[in-house]
Amino acid sequence: MSSDAARQQLEALAEVGRLLERRRIEWWLFGGWAVDFHVGEVKREHADVDLAVRLDDAETAGALLLAAGWRHAPAAGEDGGTGYERGSARVELTYITSDAAGRVLVALRSGSVLWSEHPLGSDVRELLGVRARVIPLELLRRGKRSPRDDPGDAENDRADLQALAALDEAKT
Repeated sequence: MSSDAARQQLEALAEVGRLLERRRIEWWLFGGWAVDFHVGEVKREHADVDLAVRLDDAETAGALLLAAGWRHAPAAGEDGGTGYERGSARVELTYITSDAAGRVLVALRSGSVLWSEHPLGSDVRELLGVRARVIPLELLRRGKRSPRDDPGDAENDRADLQALAALDEAKT
């Protein structure tokens, strides 16, 4: 990945994070960028930035992005969130809720599905001068262990697992 493309995505992440935080909207980074934040370096190319926000904040978050010049760019058949684009940057928002037990659920049209047995926490990491609240490392690992159907996505997941394994090796 060119450093310009990575920088544009990181700048988009920083900007969207600031927009959400000004309105006191909680958000969490997940996906490949969360791997990079945990590892401490950009390990592979990324097509988008994946953020989780509470379903109750979805409308406000979308309005903030639109007001900041982002364009709503839903993916075909999307469910559980939506995407926004500006220039070459794409941000995917995934909508989450919690149940009475504190479990985190992804809000789908057909009903919510379990994402995590535990709250997402408040772990903040920094990468190349950008700070982000990231999902817990074990939740990230668990998501990457389940191969996705799309060959490109599956390849990315394998690369992410390899980066996380190297992180574990460095600790020993």
